[in-house]
Amino acid sequence: MFGGKPRGDSHEGMTLICEEAFFHGTLAAKGSLRVEGTFEGDISDAVDVEVGAKGRILGNIAAETLIVAGEVVGNAVASHSVELLASSKFSGDVRTPKLKVDEGAFFDGTSSMGSSEDKPRRRRKTESETEQPQADSVA
Repeated sequence: MFGGKPRGDSHEGMTLICEEAFFHGTLAAKGSLRVEGTFEGDISDAVDVEVGAKGRILGNIAAETLIVAGEVVGNAVASHSVELLASSKFSGDVRTPKLKVDEGAFFDGTSSMGSSEDKPRRRRKTESETEQPQADSVA
């Protein structure tokens, strides 16, 4: 992917949205997906999602791995990893156990790593805890 070492047969069953293409809708990609054009909608069930340098996704992504060289506006959940290359622009939230952001990449959002069970939870104060105690009136 993008000049990296091949990951076995990850390109088997590859879906390609070419540079001139525009896709609008929801896609359940059971294999790998490479976006070189514009994709507007949500992507789910993907193994690998690659967004080329001229690629653009406006929607949420659920995959095992996500590599972005182009632009993504939406949230991403990746069970293995997310990589934002130097030319990428990512606006949204990322949840993945492994996140790599190259120098020069644009990332505007929040990231959370690890499973939800590993995450410490903040305890919200109840209304009674946030109210100021009032002095008892003496009659």
